[in-house]
Amino acid sequence: MDISLFKAGRNEAAIIHEMQIKAFKPLLDTYQDHETSPANESVERIVDRLNQFYTEYYIIKNMDTSVGAIRIVSKDNHTYKISPIFILPEYQGKGIAQHVLSIVEEIYNDAKVWELVTILQDHKLCYIYEKLGYQQTGQEKPINDRMTLVFYKKNLSE
Repeated sequence: MDISLFKAGRNEAAIIHEMQIKAFKPLLDTYQDHETSPANESVERIVDRLNQFYTEYYIIKNMDTSVGAIRIVSKDNHTYKISPIFILPEYQGKGIAQHVLSIVEEIYNDAKVWELVTILQDHKLCYIYEKLGYQQTGQEKPINDRMTLVFYKKNLSE
């Protein structure tokens, strides 16, 4: 596995958008979160995020193939939020996301805290994050009767 990150700009918005739809469509089908699903976001929403001074997007590559993306949001006090990270369905389950998270921690080596939000009912995602040292904060946000968002934090300064 040859995983690398390519810093994205506005020119990559359409590529990110296309991959995001493919990656999140199975979750949308399962959880029916039509108002909040990244699969329903417009390309303009991604462009808006790319224009934010506190946001960086990276396209995830396996060899030379784009297989997903990750957005890093810089917050105060050396805190960073991952929102979102996604891998195309045909590349999921191969450890790519875990590898990407370790690369990101190297890039943002000043980080004291990492934050992310995922789906409480998706035990596979929760397991991966917990395996990597993320802990539930206790904060949850119900979206509908099928889905609840759960908030995670990883403290590196402890």
